[in-house]
Amino acid sequence: MTEPRTRVAVVGTGDWWGFHHARVFSSRDDAELCAIVGRTERRTADRAGRFGVRPYLDVEEMIDRERPDLISVCLPNEGHFATTLLLVRSGIPLLVEKPLVFSLDEADVLIAEAEARGLFFAINFNHRYARPVRLAADAIERGELGRVVFATWRFGGEAGTSLHPHANLIETQCHGFDMVEHLCGPIASVAAQMTGGPPYTTMAIAVRFVSGAVGTLLGTYDSSYAYPGTHLLEINGTGGRVLVEDTVRRYTYSSAGDEMSRVWQAGYFNDDDRGFHATFDRHVDEVLQALRSGGPPPVHARAGRRALALAHAVIRSFESGKRVDTVPDTPAYGRDGGPYAGPDGGDAVRDGGVADGGDAVRDGGAA
Repeated sequence: MTEPRTRVAVVGTGDWWGFHHARVFSSRDDAELCAIVGRTERRTADRAGRFGVRPYLDVEEMIDRERPDLISVCLPNEGHFATTLLLVRSGIPLLVEKPLVFSLDEADVLIAEAEARGLFFAINFNHRYARPVRLAADAIERGELGRVVFATWRFGGEAGTSLHPHANLIETQCHGFDMVEHLCGPIASVAAQMTGGPPYTTMAIAVRFVSGAVGTLLGTYDSSYAYPGTHLLEINGTGGRVLVEDTVRRYTYSSAGDEMSRVWQAGYFNDDDRGFHATFDRHVDEVLQALRSGGPPPVHARAGRRALALAHAVIRSFESGKRVDTVPDTPAYGRDGGPYAGPDGGDAVRDGGVADGGDAVRDGGAA
């Protein structure tokens, strides 16, 4: 007997990621897209009609009638909190788009409400599922880089529609925070410069990792996604270096002292690994597997809260002109799941403390 298909409702009717949420779940043999929920009648009906499912303007009505096994949420970036909270309280497993929210207080409410219910609560940091990124993670896991010394992230294009003064930092560079911690371990401190604001559209961020490695993140909305080399990730160790170019385009490993490199790029017929949107398909593979097995999400929404905490620490660094400590106080973000000590072997510092020689400051507090 075949296993029943997972019934999935999509909340959100955006032209870009809202469309891809519907596309992914409607095209799988192991899932059934059962509903589309939107805010406007015509747009919601058009999207639902395209995929042959029922349209809804009310989330609670959809839940009562469709009883989905999973709700996939893709709303405008600054409109996540209220609907996500309602959905968390429904007790139905969730996959949400980044950013989790813009406010740390709101993030804490969502995480606490989900944990109180033991809720499956995943977030779509889909960059992790690009083939070059997975190759980089494997190389690091095998020790091919030796001791990681520095990491560089650069990512820039045009602005979206969000009005928040730090929209680029929170809604786009969250991928950078998540990626460098995913590959290099937790960030211990940040120091920031910004320009163009408010809104602040370009930023340069220096980071130090708990491991002792250092790094830089350069993010901008004053560029263009049409440019070649829009994205670059470099991780350099004592034994070698990996480069990830344009997320899905090319992976290169070079061993220290060797002029020959090992390169991956998608072959002629390999459209799956060549396409950026297919990173979401690969993430959904693991989301559905974890959901069916009763395991935790492959990328828990706590990772969204962590990226947001780092963004707020960057804001405080820029506003105060000081380095800000960001060592997490939980083991939730590491590659090996172990507890973290501070870079000097001392106690971990709670997200967001200002490193001015005094006590660490809780998220959002004054130094």
